[in-house]
Amino acid sequence: MTDLLSQSDINAYNEIYRRYWKKLLLIAWNHSQDNGISKDIVQEVFIALWERRKDIQINNLAAFMVTSVKFQVFRHYQKEHRRVRLALENYEYDEVVLDEQKLDARFLQDFINGVVEEMPEKCKLIFRYSRGEGLKNNEIANKINISEKGVENTLTRALKILRGELKNHGISIFFIICALLRNYK
Repeated sequence: MTDLLSQSDINAYNEIYRRYWKKLLLIAWNHSQDNGISKDIVQEVFIALWERRKDIQINNLAAFMVTSVKFQVFRHYQKEHRRVRLALENYEYDEVVLDEQKLDARFLQDFINGVVEEMPEKCKLIFRYSRGEGLKNNEIANKINISEKGVENTLTRALKILRGELKNHGISIFFIICALLRNYK
């Protein structure tokens, strides 16, 4: 179906909409708790899908759509935070800043977890050992009985997949580094 979509097949787009809009609306509502905002978020996701149909490669349509909604929710909260910041120009509330940082980190982590979940089993396992548990390559190699070079190659592959997905969703590496650095302060 994504092949037809990339060829501007309106019927494929309509079928994607029919299959996913309810699920996506529920996800948006779970994050925003507001019907109007949820509908706007889902509409933005489908508009972006159509506008970028020729530029993106989608391996798993369901995962792509869910991740797109989560990031549209994230963008919504970013816009709202900017509005609040402008309204309170001369005031700085640490709680608001901390909440935004926590939200940034949470959505980024959700996105990464979603991408990792779609990776091949070996990539997923090695990535989780490395990034999740902080194991060194030689420790991972010993744990799963493969060479250290095999671990390095698989980690390189996992990071390439992750970078590709980040690029597909328009997330810059600069943004990710900033969000992660804010998290560790």
